[in-house]
Amino acid sequence: MAKRLQILIIGNNENGFTPDLEKIAYETGMEVAKSGAVLITGGLGGVMKAASHGAKEAGGLVIGIIPQADSSFANEYCDVVIPSGIGLARDFLTALSGDGLIIIGGGSGTLSEACAAYMYKRPMVAIKNTGGIADRYADQYLDHRKQMKIIGASSPREAVKLILDRINSK
Repeated sequence: MAKRLQILIIGNNENGFTPDLEKIAYETGMEVAKSGAVLITGGLGGVMKAASHGAKEAGGLVIGIIPQADSSFANEYCDVVIPSGIGLARDFLTALSGDGLIIIGGGSGTLSEACAAYMYKRPMVAIKNTGGIADRYADQYLDHRKQMKIIGASSPREAVKLILDRINSK
């Protein structure tokens, strides 16, 4: 049996999380599950929880990689919890666990994960009009090396289609 694709969704935690972001993250998680890919998140709240909820309701497999050493911190929609115990350094673990990633809004933690993914040339898609890091870097490169362009998408469905296309064309 072939390895299932793994898609990481990153974005706002509870800080700056809005009902609009909740709807978009939920729909993106559902689209990941419908595609047959495994959803990976940082396992906590905000975008992570909403995406996990959407994937779970669509029958998908949800993995949460949390910064704490205690799995009880994970949101209730995670099927598999990896309690890293390494704090913010877990951003590298999440970034490298996804075959590609989708950005929804986000602040400095999201940027940290995106930078780790960028250094390892992981394909990335940002959903436009979600604010933060997604809007800042959609259709841009993170730096002058131009290693991996972050492609902008206008909807959850388009984001999942684009990330799958980019992963499969590597």
